[in-house]
Amino acid sequence: MFWKFDLHSSSHIDTLLEREDVTLKELMDEEDVLQECKAQNRKLIEFLLKSECLEDLVSFIIEEPPQDVDEKIRYKYPNISCELLTSDVSQINDRLGEEESLLMKLYSFLLNESPLNPLLASFFSKVLSILISRKPEQIVGFLKRKHDFVDLIIKHIGTSAIMDLLLRLLTCIEPPQPRQEVLNWLNEERIIQRLVEIVHPSQDEDRLSNASQSLCEIIRLSRDQMLQVQNSSEPDPLLASLEKREIIEQLLSNIFHKEKNESAIVSAIQILLTLLETRRQTFEGHIEICPPGVSNSTYSVNKSVLEAIKARLSSFHELLLEPPKKSVMKTTWGVLDPPVGNTRLNVIRLISSLLQTNTSSVNQELIELNSIGVILDMFFKYTWNNFLHTQVEICIALILASPLESTENGTITDQDSTGDNLLLKHLFLKCQLIERILEAWEMNEKKQAEGGRRHGYMGHLTRIANCIVHSTDKGPNSTLVQQLIKELPEEVRERWETFCTSSLGETNKRNTVDLVSS
Repeated sequence: MFWKFDLHSSSHIDTLLEREDVTLKELMDEEDVLQECKAQNRKLIEFLLKSECLEDLVSFIIEEPPQDVDEKIRYKYPNISCELLTSDVSQINDRLGEEESLLMKLYSFLLNESPLNPLLASFFSKVLSILISRKPEQIVGFLKRKHDFVDLIIKHIGTSAIMDLLLRLLTCIEPPQPRQEVLNWLNEERIIQRLVEIVHPSQDEDRLSNASQSLCEIIRLSRDQMLQVQNSSEPDPLLASLEKREIIEQLLSNIFHKEKNESAIVSAIQILLTLLETRRQTFEGHIEICPPGVSNSTYSVNKSVLEAIKARLSSFHELLLEPPKKSVMKTTWGVLDPPVGNTRLNVIRLISSLLQTNTSSVNQELIELNSIGVILDMFFKYTWNNFLHTQVEICIALILASPLESTENGTITDQDSTGDNLLLKHLFLKCQLIERILEAWEMNEKKQAEGGRRHGYMGHLTRIANCIVHSTDKGPNSTLVQQLIKELPEEVRERWETFCTSSLGETNKRNTVDLVSS
């Protein structure tokens, strides 16, 4: 038996379009309306291009759907409208991008009071984004003429879709000159300063977090663009504004307010960490790809940023000692009072990034504050916090691997043959790193011998010990490390040598066997 297939069967939409009284909603109820639109169904596109249809499609996106409709289908028409308008049909893009009345109707969504409906905001942002991408000259020109556009973006920055729209303005426009004009325009509107003002304890969490995320993305986008267009004669004005010392000082002044607000502090530190990124790391903790202080970094850290942070290092150090108040945390292995908390973890990440720059005056300040000693105390106090252990391990590895220190003007400080690495000396002498490793190891062995559980930091402690052994043998500071170990009290030195050959050696051998067998 042979079946007959009509491969050229017309869509039911074609049948509907032959009716003079067909409505937009009837077409939107058809399952294949999006497919037909993307397939450039001529009759359908001609229908959608009618002024009243385009107006209705925009209205669906920007107006609250009726409350008395079942929640499952309440956003059906707004969703389909968004998909139709963003189906990248050139005729639809042309009409939307060139008809002022349609653009005004779309733009009116931003005139609503905060908070915006997040779903409608995502539809609005998606439609405007594709228009920016396809009709950049017309859309940017329109937005510039709306003198309240940046004000409204700032007003609604707590809505993630509006934050995305701001970032799309920076990424959707590819030709260098129009893109530069957008950057200059946003800079003239003081977008950076206004976003920094929002990173403040008085702001609600969504606004604060999105403002911080926007600034971080602006930094990354700017640097990525600098790599792609290396011969660009004009610098990125937004990055230049953000790297000014007075802007960083304002940011830090905001967070070191009377009250300690964790959200504000963490958001500000995220911005500083992004500014201090010298290259994109493949994964956290992989230090070898970017030794501290070396000159082959993808980006250079702005000296004004370092100076502004250095001036506030004592405030960050204070956060390690007195973080924002947190409730006592009861865990299966004991009571944490206070727990480590996100603030202190991020302060340690900041110290790690500062160590990466290997700047003489910053290192000196860390020594005077004894910040490394404090985070080492935390390493041993919070036995089970591996996030903390990872960050402390990174800090120690950076100090052990740090080459000659660079001063603020980029020159290398003079050092003799044993090196004058004050931070490394501080780590061995004041912080007593070797003694603390031996003490913690012995305490763990005693605990395990009594049937107790192995301490949670032992894997990290093993790696730190191995890092010291490696630095003694062939690290950039091997001469100095050898001398510091030689100058240890005789009893400590002998314990360390025994430990390296026995306990540490056995652990390494066991770990190697475990890796091979697994």
